[in-house]
Amino acid sequence: MTAKLFFEAIIKFLLGVVLLGVLLFLPAGTFAYVNGWLLIGILFIPMFCAGIVMMCKNPALLAKRLNAKEKQSDQSVVVKLSGLMFLIGFIVAGLGVRFDWYTLPKGVTYFAAVVFIIAYILYAEVLRENTYLSRTIEVQENQQVVDTGLYGIVRHPMYAVTVLLFLSIPLVLGSVYAFVVFLAYPWIIAKRIKGEEEFLEKELTGYREYKQKVKYRLIPLIW
Repeated sequence: MTAKLFFEAIIKFLLGVVLLGVLLFLPAGTFAYVNGWLLIGILFIPMFCAGIVMMCKNPALLAKRLNAKEKQSDQSVVVKLSGLMFLIGFIVAGLGVRFDWYTLPKGVTYFAAVVFIIAYILYAEVLRENTYLSRTIEVQENQQVVDTGLYGIVRHPMYAVTVLLFLSIPLVLGSVYAFVVFLAYPWIIAKRIKGEEEFLEKELTGYREYKQKVKYRLIPLIW
């Protein structure tokens, strides 16, 4: 662990909290947006804890997770589309509070929060299983194909988990309108997976054989 990595992680964490707060509470016109605070809590408290664990146990993995600059131009477009989706979705959710649009029942919100937390736990398990994971598409030195655990069920368990995470977010916020916006995510991630697999087949030894062993990309028995 280095001081530089520590401060980079803390700064990005705090910027994330502030940015999400602005995107939710400014359009809502109030801080009395309970669902917004709920999302901030279940998103950033586990994130902070996971960051502390990575910083102590595997700072190299933390450094890779902090690097979000995509080198491939087509994948850069995918990242930008995801960012646009989040931007629009959060603003729409906040506007729903301001203008008193239809809000999902509290039972749906709480159920979605439980799904979100479960997905977060699965995300942590994926990080534990595959320490090569980074936020950009690349092959690292001495990287090997991981085919155990969740990687023995689908080829992209991290993306599968993020589908659960991201589709539960607008439900936690109580916004069916934001949920419609977030429905773009499965399409966006499918495009990223296609490009990533083409890259890995060329650059990562054993990946073609792995594709033969594990048939499904994202959802078991479906795709």
